[in-house]
Amino acid sequence: MRPTQIKMVVGIGVVVGAVVWLAVSGFDESKAYFKTVPELAAMGPEAMGKRIKVAGDVKAGSLHRDPYLTTFDLELEGTTQAVAYTGKAILPDTFKEGAKVVADGRLRDDGVFEAKQIQAKCASKYESGVYPGGPGGPGGEAMPEAMRQAIERGESAPEGHASE
Repeated sequence: MRPTQIKMVVGIGVVVGAVVWLAVSGFDESKAYFKTVPELAAMGPEAMGKRIKVAGDVKAGSLHRDPYLTTFDLELEGTTQAVAYTGKAILPDTFKEGAKVVADGRLRDDGVFEAKQIQAKCASKYESGVYPGGPGGPGGEAMPEAMRQAIERGESAPEGHASE
């Protein structure tokens, strides 16, 4: 082989190696463990620094908001985890005390879970089994059972039922 061919092979090898390294490290960074508050507590020091999604309920009286930091405690089955949300996104309207929440982030050395993203489960008022014009609205009626089942299956409204 000539020196130019050797340089070309070495250059291609470096580029391929860099691409493989980026792909492997990016894959490892993108995976996140999904744990409940008690499962996170059971992980102990093993959880430090790993990307984790932790689920629980926002403990009553623990929610404190300011423009740059929101802190609260997640609670489930008697286990509590302190959470600090430092994300830049506005928290959803359904995020409040008592709400079911999934926090995505990392457990810091001081034991506080630093969340970069918060997802709040829809409040029960959205699961009432009524549709526009239902109870509480003008001329309301309860959602027909066939329509409720079709919606749960991800189908459109059954024949004979108008969809809005």
